[in-house]
Amino acid sequence: MKIGIDISQIVFEGTGVGRFTHDLTETILSNTDKNEWTFFFSSLRQSINPHIKSAIKNKGHRLCEYKIPPTALSFLWNTLHRLKIEKLVGNLDWFITSDWTEGPSNMKKATILHDLVYLRYPETVHKAILKTQKLRMKWVQKESKLIFADSISTKDDAISLLRINKDKIVVNYPGVSIKKPNVEDVKETLTKFNLKNPFILAVGKIEPRKNIKKLINAFAMLNQKNIDLVIVGPQGWDNQTSKKQSQTNNIKFLSFVSNNELSSLYSSCRLFVYPSLYEGFGYPVVEAMSLGAPVATSNTSSMKEIAEGRAELFDPTNVNSISRCISRMINDDALKNKCIKAGIIRSRDFNWKSYYDNIVSCLKNN
Repeated sequence: MKIGIDISQIVFEGTGVGRFTHDLTETILSNTDKNEWTFFFSSLRQSINPHIKSAIKNKGHRLCEYKIPPTALSFLWNTLHRLKIEKLVGNLDWFITSDWTEGPSNMKKATILHDLVYLRYPETVHKAILKTQKLRMKWVQKESKLIFADSISTKDDAISLLRINKDKIVVNYPGVSIKKPNVEDVKETLTKFNLKNPFILAVGKIEPRKNIKKLINAFAMLNQKNIDLVIVGPQGWDNQTSKKQSQTNNIKFLSFVSNNELSSLYSSCRLFVYPSLYEGFGYPVVEAMSLGAPVATSNTSSMKEIAEGRAELFDPTNVNSISRCISRMINDDALKNKCIKAGIIRSRDFNWKSYYDNIVSCLKNN
């Protein structure tokens, strides 16, 4: 088959969609089947990693690269719905669109649906993202032949909120791949960020949906002087949260960290906490589990689906619930060890080979 895919979001390092796009691209390039892939990339100022660009060429695939800003492409495809995709990539059997733009096409189209947060929690989504997603999903509903949902939770949302035919939606759990750090990596990371105390780790962009404010309040209720709270993630549009950290000495915001540093933090934390209000999948939960971190996370959406029975769950809207859950996990060694063992086993269910094989099989059979 000749398959096209939009990988424009690969440049957004440090975000879930950026890491997803990068790992899926690497998986496609490492595969040895006979499918021909065309990679579409559009950005005004950013460019693809030279390693990936070289690999696309060496593997005999195509790269169609354009200097079009994301906002302009969104206006062209989502709003005007003009300029057929094949004008930019040629005629293919299938084209897999991104979760940002949905162009018109005479080709069969599939899309990857990470979540429907803009419908579930519109108040937590930036107005520009909210507008873009509403426009895009209007065309997905009308034109996509297949939709790959990251979880059962996301599939259920697509059926109930968008009235999409369930037969068009395929649940396909993303793969999770994170390298286990060695002792020296961990030591260097802890030294770099001056992490001398045991610490609780949280990962997520600083924006309302990630619920970092309530986590900070829950941590403060513990009154733990010898444990730090370390929050990793780029600053989003929740600026008040970043101001809050200056008022508490044992809360550290690390902003962007490298993949190797992140794996070192997962491996050395006392507890990983993920208090998000809603996730279509929740990468960090699986990443933490795979590296042996005990996990406490929200009892909502895909987080419950992934972690129930392998982690402690709490109500993310209730500060007391979060605080009590954290307290149980840092004080009950038997519970913590049980979650570590169950989490490692669960994390093995999410691998990129299965994800890739499922996509190709579905495209071939539709």
